Amino acid sequence: MPENNGQGSLFEPAFDASVHPIFAGSAEYSDPDDPELPLRPLNWNLLSSEEAESEWLDLNAWVDWLRATYGLPPTVIPPYWHRHDELVWELSALHLHWLNSYDPDGSPSAPLMWHRDFADARHRLREWVATCGTRLEKDRATRQTSWPGEDPQPPAAEVVIENRGADFIEFVVEDIAARRRIEERVRASLAG
Repeated sequence: MPENNGQGSLFEPAFDASVHPIFAGSAEYSDPDDPELPLRPLNWNLLSSEEAESEWLDLNAWVDWLRATYGLPPTVIPPYWHRHDELVWELSALHLHWLNSYDPDGSPSAPLMWHRDFADARHRLREWVATCGTRLEKDRATRQTSWPGEDPQPPAAEVVIENRGADFIEFVVEDIAARRRIEERVRASLAG
């Protein structure tokens, strides 16, 4: 990651060059004024646009590190994991667990617990990847089952994965824009 002037953006996140981003907890989920507070669970449904940008970038860097470090195939972590909620929630929880397990003040046995939980998570990830149908070179939205009385869901179109990095940036930009629209509607309703 190139060093920048400290002005973070989606394309050049601000960071301390002495600390790799995967080893730093999110500022939103720990209190820098009270380092004794542990990281808290992350609820993607409640993140502001600013929080989401930071979390997406942190999670993306960590997932990239994880797949390379453990040689994980796309049947466990596919390129378009970010487009599948079930994968985002699992990987996000695994990331926070990893951060807590490798905290310098944590238990010396915590990394073993993380690896045991990581083995369980890999089984779930494989199942979800198989169910949703995302692969190394092609992706489709996770199929939704229509319950009795609901309109049938249209078949999900499959897309060719041409540039994973560009798609991730486009996805995050769209997610942040959607969150900003919600924030603006809430501000407008409170003001009016």
